Amino acid sequence: MNLKIAVLAGDGIGPEIMKQGVAVLNEVADKFNHKFTYTEALCGAHAIDAVGDPFPEDTFNVCMDADAVLFAAVGDPKFDNNPSAKVRPEQGLLAMRKKLGLFANVRPVATFECLLHKSPLKDELLKGADFVVIRELTGGMYFGEKYQDNDKAYDTDIYTRPEIERILKVAFDTAMKRNKHLTVVDKANVLASSRLWRLIAKEMETSYPEVNTDYMFIDNASMRVLTEPTFFDVIVTENTFGDILTDETSCITGSMGLQPSASLGEHTPLFEPVHGSWPQATGKNIANPIAQILSAAMLLEHFGLNTEGQLIRKAVNASLDANVRTPEIQVENGNTYGTTEVGKWIADYIKNN
Repeated sequence: MNLKIAVLAGDGIGPEIMKQGVAVLNEVADKFNHKFTYTEALCGAHAIDAVGDPFPEDTFNVCMDADAVLFAAVGDPKFDNNPSAKVRPEQGLLAMRKKLGLFANVRPVATFECLLHKSPLKDELLKGADFVVIRELTGGMYFGEKYQDNDKAYDTDIYTRPEIERILKVAFDTAMKRNKHLTVVDKANVLASSRLWRLIAKEMETSYPEVNTDYMFIDNASMRVLTEPTFFDVIVTENTFGDILTDETSCITGSMGLQPSASLGEHTPLFEPVHGSWPQATGKNIANPIAQILSAAMLLEHFGLNTEGQLIRKAVNASLDANVRTPEIQVENGNTYGTTEVGKWIADYIKNN
């Protein structure tokens, strides 16, 4: 298969982990006789510094011309610590989602048997946890009308029926492919927007009679995800709730450096690790590249290259079992491996197996 891949490394640790993700893709291409063509493009703080725009038109055109986007992370403290900054790296991420029509973020949450001890949760709560969170990406407070002065500020949490229907369809269809259990997470006891979500979900239930659909307020869901993670199969929720809930799930895997995701919608699909740019680790060769590498696996599987994706997953599991791990998940007194060493080990495994 020939694939054109837009490579957006972004800021902080992004370029370091992206290098490992591309290296793994190259080994897959060599092994299975595929041709992957990469086009690098600016985004985030680097793009602001270069052209004054966190998601330049040139980058948008590269993404639209590609079959898929492999993205790393954006963010820089010089913008975080400047509340008066008019342009921020994260605005590029929101613009990318909006302009590419990426309304559905699909984030798998699963445990690694050898890393259960790294989670703050008890082993007996974690074993068998395997679910997917589907987060709406282009609506809600992040994109609604905003206002701020010295005495008042607001963000409008607005959703329309078509926006809700399309993300719920992704969720119901995903549930049909898994264990046919869907949990709709909202705050319908307080928010009008959530009541519309629940109304539409109730209507759509009749089209999916095989799916066991239940409803949960976000505060309850935030607790149950950590105290009863095996209850869930597919979770669907709106943008703000999903942002918080999906970061919370890192407590299940033991590290945000292990979680990949896909963002799907109207145009080019995008695949990215869920963690941020971690600027404090930039250049230190300590960032975990596994989430980026697993995002590459999701990219391949999106195009039906399931054998290739599974080989990447097998290589990742083998590296963890061999204790080839970055510092945040390494066993006590284990050898020291950095970003580059972990990525090379996984790439070599793919080459030799």
